Amino acid sequence: MAKKKKQFNKGLTIFLAIVLFLLGTAGGFVGYHYLFKPTDSDKVVSGDLEIHFLELGNKYTGDCTYIKAGDTDILIDAGSKVSSIPTIAEYLDAYVEDGTLEYVIVTHAHEDHYAGFATKEDTDSLFDLYEVEIIIDFAQITDGKSSQTMYKNYIRERNDEIKAGATHYTAEECMDENKNIFPIGEDIELEILDSYFYYHVAETENDHSVCVMINQGDEHFLFTGDLEKEGEEKLVEMNDLPEVTLYKAGHHGSRTSSNDCLMEVVRPEIVCVCCCAGSSEYTDKAVNQFPTQAFIDRIAPYTDKVYVTTLCVDYDNDEFTSMNGNIVVSSGMEGVRVKGSANDTILKETDWFKKNRKTPSGW
Repeated sequence: MAKKKKQFNKGLTIFLAIVLFLLGTAGGFVGYHYLFKPTDSDKVVSGDLEIHFLELGNKYTGDCTYIKAGDTDILIDAGSKVSSIPTIAEYLDAYVEDGTLEYVIVTHAHEDHYAGFATKEDTDSLFDLYEVEIIIDFAQITDGKSSQTMYKNYIRERNDEIKAGATHYTAEECMDENKNIFPIGEDIELEILDSYFYYHVAETENDHSVCVMINQGDEHFLFTGDLEKEGEEKLVEMNDLPEVTLYKAGHHGSRTSSNDCLMEVVRPEIVCVCCCAGSSEYTDKAVNQFPTQAFIDRIAPYTDKVYVTTLCVDYDNDEFTSMNGNIVVSSGMEGVRVKGSANDTILKETDWFKKNRKTPSGW
């Protein structure tokens, strides 16, 4: 007699199959995220953003930052001297395909930040070389500034650009008119931060600096011009500042900026310093030459990822070279990366640092 076939419980079989499938899927999900989850250094963001800190073709310290967000071109400042204009323009021409800067931001009325916009009538300024759509600049100047030749040159050049079609706001107007946030790319915005010294005259021109945040999802990139301690204290009081991915060192890494009141709030992951390291341009006291020991000590608890554009070799003989060179911080689907045109060496590993600065305990 043939054996009787075993009877299966069909409902139980389907139930067990579903359970096994769910267990396998959950295990695979957990395993994948355990093995391949992104680290803090591989944060994923949408959109493409590049921030370029430019060398300026001479031994002098100055600021010039070019930002590309998708098809939007932004220039923050243009130092260090009028003679830097050809260097800046040659660099921009490799990126600005249509000859238009959608935004120009002029932080404050010091030569090393606005010389490229403040030429004599017979010399092309950057306003002459590019069409500008929106100009945002400082709202206040110190006493006596209005009579100075470079300031008069700036006002003339800026006003000519306005006559040619540019829209102009001071930082104060941006805040008063609720026009302080500008979409500049996919999930990217340019934000003008509030500051006490948009509305009041400061003792130092530096505290009039226009302060800017570029926001890209959870990534934040902070630019404070040459803001000093009182300005930084007010910046913290008047804004809900996040921790930042990138901080452009205030006032070229001077001892008067990047104070604890700001650093302990923004806690930067990357710091870029626009200066000619070790230059005696402003002081013969080596410890206070940019980037200063005081700045380094205050940055150290948060990061050692500090990059510097230029190195002074011999100030009296006009000798200088690249430290990191033109520094590009890129942020996109692959995360945030730093690349120098000369090298990617962080400050503490450079020969200049080892010879001229003390390593802080945080490093």
